[in-house]
Amino acid sequence: MSRSPRPRFPDPVLITDSRALAELCERLAGERFVTVDTEFMRERTYWPELCVVQLAGEREVAVIDALAAGLDLAPLAALFDNPAVTKVFHAARQDLEIFLHIFGRLPNPLFDTQVAAMVAGFGDQVGYDGLVGSLTGGQIDKANRFSDWSARPLTAAQIAYAAADVTWLREVYTRLLARLAADGRADWVAQDMAALAQPTTYRPDPFTLWEKLRPRTGNRRMLAVLRALAAWRELEAQKIDIPRQRLLKDEALLEIAATLPSDAAALTRVRGVGRGFAEGRHGAALLAAMQDTLATPEGEWPAPARNKDGPRPSPALVALLKVLLAANAEAHGVAPKLLANAEDIDRLATEDHPDIAALHGWRFELYGRDALALKSGERALAVDGRKIVLVARPS
Repeated sequence: MSRSPRPRFPDPVLITDSRALAELCERLAGERFVTVDTEFMRERTYWPELCVVQLAGEREVAVIDALAAGLDLAPLAALFDNPAVTKVFHAARQDLEIFLHIFGRLPNPLFDTQVAAMVAGFGDQVGYDGLVGSLTGGQIDKANRFSDWSARPLTAAQIAYAAADVTWLREVYTRLLARLAADGRADWVAQDMAALAQPTTYRPDPFTLWEKLRPRTGNRRMLAVLRALAAWRELEAQKIDIPRQRLLKDEALLEIAATLPSDAAALTRVRGVGRGFAEGRHGAALLAAMQDTLATPEGEWPAPARNKDGPRPSPALVALLKVLLAANAEAHGVAPKLLANAEDIDRLATEDHPDIAALHGWRFELYGRDALALKSGERALAVDGRKIVLVARPS
């Protein structure tokens, strides 16, 4: 693939007032696409604190100081709403979460070059730096990656670093589009972009978060309390805008659900729970949530994972399905995790025809059909030279 020198752009413009931002967005509204990136801080808050937004069009690149006093971001929201302008990100999830929180909606239409790179055969783990190098021969200076983006004024080095990401992203996007078109895979990416455009992707149900704590118990009462406490913590952390672990750590949630403290004094004996928390409004609210749950009918309590999910998958069958996944991904030049993840494999091993992405659309053509044939015994794995292939089962 041909390599190009560093893209030629004018020096980035720092935007700190509403009028300049409105004029910038008005100009960019005439573009086919704009590249977007953000710099944010999240160490002390639940919601990411947006510090900088970078935008690049065909002839200009701008660094928007999102913390500038009096700056109105409404023109940026209007640009993100413009259906004629594709908004291009790399590894978009955190950026999109920020904009959904600020604007109440997601940019549309959007494109994620990280997803596209996996479809185009760059593997599961390719980072932005590596993608830029592979597609353009360019190199990004990451010296300011861990800057304090909330500190003001922004330095010249920070501005240059922020601008470089969206500058190179234009080259990455156009080259990826050409590669996907040549391989007939543009529609594959479009299906995944539709999932990224769903607000529910970034707003999980608080009452399902307890499952991520992986409680090792079959006690349904404990699970019911844990579900209520995890939901309470999530909603309270959002409300007061602090990280959930700073409000109450996972270990404390699990211990409270197991020991069921009845009052503030008992709550203070839980490791990691301070007296101020236990005797204050947070402790009272947590105890109330626990008591409310204990008063609900047992039929509404969650089932242990092993009962809820049915029989455990055969480790041998899971291993075979993973081998097939790796082989088909290699044969078609796509990232394995784009075809199926570990949960998909487990469900394939235990359910007749699970409703998973691997059994729909282009993923079915590349992997799902073969996985079902392998599981049913119609096909078998074999070695052909140095490759794993699927062959008809010997009669």
